[in-house]
Amino acid sequence: MVSGNDEGRSVTLERMESPVRIGWIGTGVMGLSMAGHLIRAGHSLRVHSRTRARAEPLIALGAQWADSPADAAADAAFTFSMVSMPADVESVHLGSAGTLQTAPRGSIVIDMTTSTPALAAQIETRARERGVAALDAPVTGGDVGAREARLSIMVGGDEEASARAESLLRLMGKTVILHGPAGSGQLAKAVNQILIASTMVGVVEGLALAQKSALDPRKVLESVGAGAAGSWTLANLAPRMLRGDFAPGFRIEHFVKDLGVALEASEQVGLSLAGTELAHRLYTSAMAAGLADRGTHALAAVHPSR
Repeated sequence: MVSGNDEGRSVTLERMESPVRIGWIGTGVMGLSMAGHLIRAGHSLRVHSRTRARAEPLIALGAQWADSPADAAADAAFTFSMVSMPADVESVHLGSAGTLQTAPRGSIVIDMTTSTPALAAQIETRARERGVAALDAPVTGGDVGAREARLSIMVGGDEEASARAESLLRLMGKTVILHGPAGSGQLAKAVNQILIASTMVGVVEGLALAQKSALDPRKVLESVGAGAAGSWTLANLAPRMLRGDFAPGFRIEHFVKDLGVALEASEQVGLSLAGTELAHRLYTSAMAAGLADRGTHALAAVHPSR
């Protein structure tokens, strides 16, 4: 049993053999599906988003509405966030109506947004001061992975807290790995985004050559996808590029933010990443061309120049 905090509230965290009370903030493209898995597993959710209408599908499944992140976190054993930008993460957890205003002593706050290692460490420090554990747990796998509970989840933070949260995380993802102390999950996600960026540029340029050379790009995909060039991006996003289907699984504006985080992290350890810098410039140009809300594969619409 964990002793009460200064407001007299506490929670006891056991392995999840029975339903627990969960606060959830963020019901975007991925957050909506992720929260839905928790509800369907029998857990009780209190959900908040900037626009209530976005949370209605969860409310229809039995979730309760929360007027603020603080309201969502009050009396919750676990509080998750899946929002857009680091500024949103900071407001959700550290703001005047943030989760750490009300999260009970002994509870765990888990941010699944792709944010910055420094902010993850700051949240962990503030949480610890209140007797609350904090994990950074960004994900990869896109909208499909979120819908099918096949995400890969990269965790940073306390080992015991990670172990306690693991059964919930595994309701959303197939791979859950603790990488180290607070901020480590964000660093692992930065590596992921670097790999995606370089691969995406290669796919776009390869398909451009196939099309300009009068090859059938679908036959080319069939050939190269079966060899060493095969990848998730090639298999899942290249066909959408060819169809001109640029609906977002992950938006370009968010990817530009992520690549900025990756470049900042690389600079801090003395690395110069030319390929990532190029991808960041290309995606920034795509934003300027009006594609900020399109999927990352919409790079094919603007690069290489036709």
